[in-house]
Amino acid sequence: MAQKKILLLGGSAQQLVAIRAAKELGYYTVLCDYLPDNPGQHEVDKFYQVSTTDVESVYNIAHKEGVEGVLAYASDPAALPAAIVCERLGLPTNPVKSVEILGLKHKFRKFLSEYGFACPKMVTFGPDVEIEWLEKQLKSFTFPIIVKPTDSSGSKGVTKLSDMEGLSDAICYADGYSRNKIIIAEEFIERGFPHVIGGDIFVEDGKIILFGEMSCLRGNHGRSLIPIGEKKPTGLNVSQISSIRLELQRIVEALGICFGEMNIEILLDKDDNVHFLELGPRAGGNMIPIQLSDAFGVDLPKANVLVAMGKKSNLNPVEKDGCFCHYVVHSDNDGIFRGMSYSQEIEPYIYRKCIYKHPGDNVEAFDGAGKAVGIVFLHFPDEETMNRLYPLSEKLIIPELL
Repeated sequence: MAQKKILLLGGSAQQLVAIRAAKELGYYTVLCDYLPDNPGQHEVDKFYQVSTTDVESVYNIAHKEGVEGVLAYASDPAALPAAIVCERLGLPTNPVKSVEILGLKHKFRKFLSEYGFACPKMVTFGPDVEIEWLEKQLKSFTFPIIVKPTDSSGSKGVTKLSDMEGLSDAICYADGYSRNKIIIAEEFIERGFPHVIGGDIFVEDGKIILFGEMSCLRGNHGRSLIPIGEKKPTGLNVSQISSIRLELQRIVEALGICFGEMNIEILLDKDDNVHFLELGPRAGGNMIPIQLSDAFGVDLPKANVLVAMGKKSNLNPVEKDGCFCHYVVHSDNDGIFRGMSYSQEIEPYIYRKCIYKHPGDNVEAFDGAGKAVGIVFLHFPDEETMNRLYPLSEKLIIPELL
């Protein structure tokens, strides 16, 4: 019997787990990635240096190779091309229309409004918008507002404004991370629960079978919009958890999502209304699937591969004892990487270190997930210990630079 083939879109350090999972499951692995130095190319059976967003090229490769599944693991830009290619070839996929809605913030906001989900007031425009016109539109908004590109992820290009000052700079910043050149300004949601709720869910046969909601840790030094870690349990009460899970299942059904891991980003307002900031049609970045696999005793990368190939996920999640956290190691300054420094206070709770940089590598100031130094995984015995130490991660886990 011929070995079944899977096409993987993206071979970055964070996507290696999906490649390895596919290999372990016995599939022939084909990889597309436009970067010539991506690490995934050295672990797959066949590599094409092709952009994962080039739909026609990806389609031609999938057709030529005769793949039976396509997986855009932990990649927003590749999620829609994967769905389009799968739909053309009759391979397992979620609806292209739904994947497109989830990948574009302005379409997602329109969808939320039409289906009766909580949604902030918003306006969309291009980078060359007349500032006078935009300021007129924003006069009816309650500040602060958020300005961001509609097709980026990882908090790239996002600015929070307390008034009209800095609007032009915010537009330029958003434009720098925008491919479709559509920018959105929307009212900032005042939180009732203090943290953004992130994490992933896993869907099978249209039902959520794993709820992996977590509380996000945000960075200091003026970069509070950028996630630098997540903790589980969240600190939410039973009623809040119930509301979030009901709305998650409702939106999955409204979108017609059939299967796969999805990345969530949610706020609860002062009345505990559930606001979807993002709902990514792919596994979360920053190794969230690995953290949740540890917390539930499952293998999410393998589950993603299996459902992309039209198989059952074999997931049977059971929450383990203790508190599971991960921390995105980063620097606030440019420099040359020397090594890592871990406080004796927190090191006993670190059970896995995934450091991307080697001594002598360049490190850039952290303004998005792509400039992380690495990921550190922590397991605390109880919430008291977690709540005492985890918020201090930036002071206790430090990359040393020259």
